[in-house]
Amino acid sequence: MTDEELIKLVESNARTAQAMLDSMAEARLERQELREGMANVQKAIDRLVLVEERITRLLASLDEDRPPILQKLTSIENKIYRMLEKDNHRE
Repeated sequence: MTDEELIKLVESNARTAQAMLDSMAEARLERQELREGMANVQKAIDRLVLVEERITRLLASLDEDRPPILQKLTSIENKIYRMLEKDNHRE
């Protein structure tokens, strides 16, 4: 093998090695971006779980408040009916 052929072979190997290193660096960057994306997805899931828990507590609270609210509405409704009856008897 001549010196020129040897130089070309070394240069070719160097380009190949550099391309491999560039590819590895790019793959490393892509993995890092994927990890960051997965972390963001996990944060979003955690927030959704928290919102779901709060909604569940709110609904449970509303269920607990429903009977008193219905009683108050019934009481108001009865008062209105009595007032209407009084007005009807006066006429």
